[in-house]
Amino acid sequence: MTVLKSIMLFGVAAVFEIGGAWLVWQGIREHRGWIWVGSGVIALGLYGFVATLQPDANFGRILAAYGGVFVAGSLVWAMVADGFRPDRWDIVGATVCLVGVGVIMYGPR
Repeated sequence: MTVLKSIMLFGVAAVFEIGGAWLVWQGIREHRGWIWVGSGVIALGLYGFVATLQPDANFGRILAAYGGVFVAGSLVWAMVADGFRPDRWDIVGATVCLVGVGVIMYGPR
């Protein structure tokens, strides 16, 4: 159950961080305005909060593992929100990152 909770928290954190960064990007780069930027900043703050809910208490481990989730999640976000089509190297890279997440977070200690 702890692993399932951890995976779910990584998913929620990914939505907040990637979504927040995307909102800031849209607000600044796509000239959608400061409401988009402010919403993005709030979402990024919520990401920081959600990360603290991970069952493992080691900040460095959580943040390192989340890096892999961020890589894969960013590609998925880009596909859904922006119509991005990853190539095979994007997919291979994301897979390597997710394997790294598994090793960092769930490897035997």
